[in-house]
Amino acid sequence: MRTLYRIILLFLIFVFLSTFNPKKSDIFPSQNIFFQIKNIEIINNNLINQDVINKKVSQIYGKNILFLKKTDIEDFLKKIDFLEKIEVRKKYPDTLIIKIYETTPVAVIFKKKKRYLLDSSSNLIIIEEDDFKDNFPNVYGKNAEIYFINFFNQLKKNNFPTNKIKNFYYFQIGRWDLELQNNQLIKLPSDKTVQAIQQIVELLDRDDMKKYNTIDLRMSDKIIVE
Repeated sequence: MRTLYRIILLFLIFVFLSTFNPKKSDIFPSQNIFFQIKNIEIINNNLINQDVINKKVSQIYGKNILFLKKTDIEDFLKKIDFLEKIEVRKKYPDTLIIKIYETTPVAVIFKKKKRYLLDSSSNLIIIEEDDFKDNFPNVYGKNAEIYFINFFNQLKKNNFPTNKIKNFYYFQIGRWDLELQNNQLIKLPSDKTVQAIQQIVELLDRDDMKKYNTIDLRMSDKIIVE
């Protein structure tokens, strides 16, 4: 069956190439009856609304599948929020399968009295809904979005329980404070950040540290608690 399918496909390609006149066609020669795109399947999207994607790629219908490139599709989709990348598979003779890879929302950041959703690729997506509710931590500080993802990844890499963080505070000297859900404040240094993260992970597992409101690691080789 697979061999027969290949024979039919090769025959159709031969017919198309034997009748194709480049002087009378554009980059997507849609007037040829063969290989016109009739079906587009979108898969793997969770955050991005299906209707938004369908509207963006509607211009592809009727184009010739042989001449369509991945970059042509990317041009239609590049302004969609939470889109990281796509994979495109051609199912001859007339179907495109577009697999969507999405970024992940990780925090809410405040800039100039406006709220933005910050994703895993450091994109800022404005929050327009007044009734927007989320369980994401808040991020404060000038230019915090530039440095946040790298810092957030360091926390996860060193097994810090990021789900316990309520607020992130970034300071211009290059350091962070973390406010936990229990209102405990952790002050990290501007240098040797990874070592400080590893240290605080160990401290948070200790019962005697739970009674303190502040754990300050800003001073080298010292832990100040209040």
